[in-house]
Amino acid sequence: MDEIKNIYNFSCKNLNGEEVSLSDYSGKALLIVNTASKCGFTPQYKGLQELYEEYSSEGFEVLGFPCNQFGSQEPGTEEEISEFCSINYSITFPIFSKIDVKGPTADPLFGFLTSSKPGLLGTEKIKWNFTKFLIDQNGQTVKRYSPQTTPEQISSDVKDLLEGTN
Repeated sequence: MDEIKNIYNFSCKNLNGEEVSLSDYSGKALLIVNTASKCGFTPQYKGLQELYEEYSSEGFEVLGFPCNQFGSQEPGTEEEISEFCSINYSITFPIFSKIDVKGPTADPLFGFLTSSKPGLLGTEKIKWNFTKFLIDQNGQTVKRYSPQTTPEQISSDVKDLLEGTN
């Protein structure tokens, strides 16, 4: 089997259950985040939305992937997740269907992300909600951020990537 070289080989379901090819985002810088509605890091949704608003016109997208694997902090249905994001944080960036991001049932996208950018001490596991991956315009994973890293702290990396100075 050919080694997967970038994220464009993957597709994921959006909150409406429609299959979306990540190749639709070809040429854009991306921040891929596993999210949850009932987590201590949930307020980062506000910063993610601000990051998206600041840089979307320059070819940047935030892609949210709800996950219920950490403390059952995303128990809602797709409809409830969508409503929560809209009402509480006015989210306009794409949110996908709830997935697993670790273990044997992990979505293949997150398997690729974690193997392409291992975390602390080389671990490929995702430890908690709001782990973030910065993807360049060629679909390559360039950075991985811990849940504690806020969107505001990532802003300069996004700017550098968009300006080609990363």
